[in-house]
Amino acid sequence: MSYNTDKRVVMTLDAGGTNFVFSAVQGEKEIIEPVHLSAKGENLEAILKNIIEGFNRIKLMISKKPVAISFSFPGPADYENGIIGDLQNLPSFRGGVALGPMLEETFGIPVFINNDGDLFAYGEAISGLLPDINRQLEKVGNPKCYRNLLGVTFGTGFGGGIVTRGVLFQGDNSAQGEINRVRNGIFKQFDAEESVSIRGIKREYANYTGINMASCPEPKEICEIGTGKKPGNREAAVKSFESFAIAAADALANAITLVDGLIVIGGGLSGAYPLFLPKLVSEMNRPFETVAGQLLERLEIIAFNLEDETDLGKFLEPSAAEIPVPFSTKKAMYDPIKKTGVGISRLGTSNAVSIGAYAYALQKMDAK
Repeated sequence: MSYNTDKRVVMTLDAGGTNFVFSAVQGEKEIIEPVHLSAKGENLEAILKNIIEGFNRIKLMISKKPVAISFSFPGPADYENGIIGDLQNLPSFRGGVALGPMLEETFGIPVFINNDGDLFAYGEAISGLLPDINRQLEKVGNPKCYRNLLGVTFGTGFGGGIVTRGVLFQGDNSAQGEINRVRNGIFKQFDAEESVSIRGIKREYANYTGINMASCPEPKEICEIGTGKKPGNREAAVKSFESFAIAAADALANAITLVDGLIVIGGGLSGAYPLFLPKLVSEMNRPFETVAGQLLERLEIIAFNLEDETDLGKFLEPSAAEIPVPFSTKKAMYDPIKKTGVGISRLGTSNAVSIGAYAYALQKMDAK
């Protein structure tokens, strides 16, 4: 499914705890310079007026009438009905705020709100990693075609989304893809996000170096230390990202067991993939042990690092063969090797979210 030639215009919003960034998308591309407004306000009314003001400004900047508004907004929320719950980063939102219905009444067009992890996954499924890998498979003559995608974001938090056969998976309580709530594979009393996040990287580096969190460098600098681009405790930097990788691998292995597709990684920490991705994939393939002391494969499928040239080659290599049909002269194709690939965002996180928001709105409207 692609909307890169679609002429319809959708107004979008990237909502953070500090800023609201408004834009308009047509054919999967931003068509104007985004408008930035503060997400802060004296009260809820002031923040809601800021959101209306932002979309009004966008409407004046585009020559074509928008067909919808579609954007990501922090949760918890009832996204299907456009109701925002109690937000940590925007404390004025309390007790349920009917943001979607308010915007529909104000602008007279459909409004779609989703979690950023979900929209990131949808964008990468439509025009990012999923079609990119399928094109590469086709190029080498491999008939395999992937239709399912688990998208995760590594950053301030640990987000996720699932796309299955062109459709964004949605749960019954707008709580789908909340991978941050799986158990931490290292610290059993914590959730995975305590390790798979910026604070997780900083905490590990502070522990290894004996400094306090207040004076700990940011992950970008820790990454540069780990890759030798900056002076510092390189061993501590490498170990910090290895701990991060172990916790992330446990969460991703649990999730992909249920999804059975490709995995794409985005978010602010994704740029550090040379330090964590090899370890992450290796850990995903680390076998369990049975009570009898035998080894049991952690996954029914084999994980490959799509950013490593050798691993990518093995992943793309055709492995299907013809087998005889019993009591017949016919043959059937059988692939005994089940594979998943783990790769980095092809679009960039923000762009993927924008494309996901655009495509989601059009898909929902077309379905009606």
